Amino acid sequence: MTDAPRPALPRLAALGIVAGVLGASAWLGRRNAPAGDHPAIRRWYRRLDKPGFTPPDAVFGAVWPVLETGMAIGGYRVLRQPAGPTRTGAVALWLGTSAMIGGWTEIFFRRHALAGSTAAAGAMLVTSAGFAATAAKIDRPAAATAVPLVAWLGFATVLSERIREANDG
Repeated sequence: MTDAPRPALPRLAALGIVAGVLGASAWLGRRNAPAGDHPAIRRWYRRLDKPGFTPPDAVFGAVWPVLETGMAIGGYRVLRQPAGPTRTGAVALWLGTSAMIGGWTEIFFRRHALAGSTAAAGAMLVTSAGFAATAAKIDRPAAATAVPLVAWLGFATVLSERIREANDG
């Protein structure tokens, strides 16, 4: 006798989780953004010595929501798969990555912890790649949603380290 697969999370529950994750990330990101309503953060960020390959601020503002939404679509797809250890692992990696994105803004922009933000960027790179690898076992399209974020986080980790090198001390 074989065990029947455990059911997937209902659509509404999965959508609620995704909305909560995206909402929390947007709130944290906005709370720490170097925008006009945070003049001290904006001044600090402008004073940093940044490498020439740093994208314009508008690119950062546009890219992160798109990448997070893509990853959230992957998270939704994984939540809709039958329950099991692989799904649980993929969900944990997605949620961990999403939490670290908001946490990174706190570390970098609010606390000005350049070494810590580089470590956090590297950790996000590992967890997002882990999500892609784990999700691929149960839903290849879900795994594919992480690829742009993995690429961006590779770039962001290098950028963060260069900013740290140029401004520490």
